[in-house]
Amino acid sequence: MTFRTPLALMLAAGLLSGACARRSVAPATSSAAPAKTGREVRAEARAVAAAPPAARDLTDVLTEQLALTDEQRSNVRQIFTSTVKQAREAQERLKGNRPALVAELKTINASSDRELQQVLSPEQYQQLKAKQKQVQEQMRARKAQ
Repeated sequence: MTFRTPLALMLAAGLLSGACARRSVAPATSSAAPAKTGREVRAEARAVAAAPPAARDLTDVLTEQLALTDEQRSNVRQIFTSTVKQAREAQERLKGNRPALVAELKTINASSDRELQQVLSPEQYQQLKAKQKQVQEQMRARKAQ
């Protein structure tokens, strides 16, 4: 079995299961938020386009399920983009060394988790952890079958 995604993304991928029939949802915005300038909108669009598909999809799902603000959404996307990049680099470096790869992916996952904890509110973070635990249990149940 090869690792294609880091543990954080693998666990968060379960969030996608609830969004398979994802519908267009207006982003959560505050009415008190100032309007973005054209430059800010273009910069955000470039950041979204540059993000790996997994990072974009997971960010979209978390935005919907955790009611992320625009700033949180941007930060979460950056975290997931960095996580995917680090995981790919680790896979390249450690192709033939599975134990080292697993250890590296766990380190990347822990770092990603700490960053998410800083970006999300305590309630949002607890919701994320509960969903990750649920997905982990579903994965274990599938393996047992």
